[in-house]
Amino acid sequence: MMKITKRDTAIAAAAFLVAGGIVGTAMANQPRMDRAIGLLQQARGELQDAPANKGGHRVKALNLIDQAIKEVRLGKQAANR
Repeated sequence: MMKITKRDTAIAAAAFLVAGGIVGTAMANQPRMDRAIGLLQQARGELQDAPANKGGHRVKALNLIDQAIKEVRLGKQAANR
């Protein structure tokens, strides 16, 4: 069995942090997608606060916004592969 030293652990931790920083930078470098998510969330809030007398269309719109937010997030992930 191989013995794991403190040095090995430190090297692995440093590599993990560097890799995480690279991925985090790539994920964060999509300002238009981030803005789209923010605007969709804002629209969702407006619809959520609107009166529920829209014949079910308000609820359908809320569901579609949730779907759109999910798709934008998936798009961000796909762009970072």
